[in-house]
Amino acid sequence: MTPGARIQAAIELLDQIADTTAPADRLAANFFRSRRYAGSKDRRAVTEIVYDVLRRRGEYAWRTNSADSRRLVLAHLMTNGETDSGEVAALFNGEKFCPAGLDDGEQAILTQLSQAPATGAVPAWVTGNYPEWLNASLVRRFGPELQAEMAALLGRAAVDLRVNVLKSTPAKVAAGLARDDIVTTPGRFAPTALRLESRQTMSKHALYLNGAIEIQDEGSQLVALLCAVGPGQQVVDYCAGAGGKSLALAAQMQNKGQIFAFDSEPRRLEPLRIRLQRARVRNVQVHALGETVAVAALSELAGKTDRLLLDVPCSGSGTWRRNPESKWRLGPEQLARHVAAQGRIMRSTAPLVRPGGRLIYATCSILMEENEDQIEGFLAEQPDFELVPINRVWDEVMTSPDHPACPCADPYLRLTPAQHGTDGFFAAVLQRRAAAGENAPDEAMVDV
Repeated sequence: MTPGARIQAAIELLDQIADTTAPADRLAANFFRSRRYAGSKDRRAVTEIVYDVLRRRGEYAWRTNSADSRRLVLAHLMTNGETDSGEVAALFNGEKFCPAGLDDGEQAILTQLSQAPATGAVPAWVTGNYPEWLNASLVRRFGPELQAEMAALLGRAAVDLRVNVLKSTPAKVAAGLARDDIVTTPGRFAPTALRLESRQTMSKHALYLNGAIEIQDEGSQLVALLCAVGPGQQVVDYCAGAGGKSLALAAQMQNKGQIFAFDSEPRRLEPLRIRLQRARVRNVQVHALGETVAVAALSELAGKTDRLLLDVPCSGSGTWRRNPESKWRLGPEQLARHVAAQGRIMRSTAPLVRPGGRLIYATCSILMEENEDQIEGFLAEQPDFELVPINRVWDEVMTSPDHPACPCADPYLRLTPAQHGTDGFFAAVLQRRAAAGENAPDEAMVDV
């Protein structure tokens, strides 16, 4: 592909991403699958343009006063300093497979982009490349650290592996990968985590295929670890999705006890069934919510569950490094729907927890509306639950004498790329008070 053809391909792919809610990486894979003539260097060049535009769309849209893909790509080309305005204009020449020539408005934008930015204050949302409507929320969460946190969310996420201790150990896995010239470093916090020094496709590696490793961000591993599960317990993973945390919990439980993995979308659970076989996990039951078997299981579990993990649907704002398109798709109405659903899920599933048992609420969000506000609202309504400080839970589960210090000093687990090198995660551990003489309820009060 010529340089101009690569630019046109990037514009077309950006248009596709803007017109659908499908993940950008899936759209990119389909895009190149139908363009077999694009070599590996072409795919890499096009993808780099697209993802830079997705990450820095706030800045580029502000500078061009437009969200049009062509104009955003113009800003990308001029901002990265690899070409001058004349060279950029020459790429928009209308030749075969190349973008059409610049119109008067685009030529004016190109001229503007070639000059030094006008003096004056640049809005924080432009510098941080996040939606303007989220500014007050993010300032509330991060205060003076906002720009550093947003800059970290513009970076590319590392690839973390979780070692399945049912089949191997971190040391053995690291050694096995090293023999294949794959260099890893131990995670900063999670004892099961290994981080790849350079990005590799691991889904075809023998250690992945035989279930010794899973691809899972270290922050997600910490959420599972802080559920503090043990062999023989009854555990509910209510919003299990593809089951990454269910698999981690099963390993911690040494395949003893029962994990009930539920999700409202049966298709999301399908990968879990395959992953369970690969990981040699035998103590997980998989149920789609609403089915007769799921309703019966929840009724039986009411008031008897040792651990209830609620990894609830959320904005995904903590994963903007991986899914930069998602921040521009998020709107106030969608966030409000997430917040309402999160509260509803907490209230309806709380009766599952036995006296003395725990509810673990988690999101991959950095927004207080989905995190701290939810916990405070729930505790105000549910006096039989109390917050367990995260450092106390940390000391329960980290038994090694040289274990790292708890990553968070406040009562919650609040992880960010800037501070911890993980995706943005939030978790709170709530324990149901075991009042003297209290018995588990006979009937389920769970809305399924």
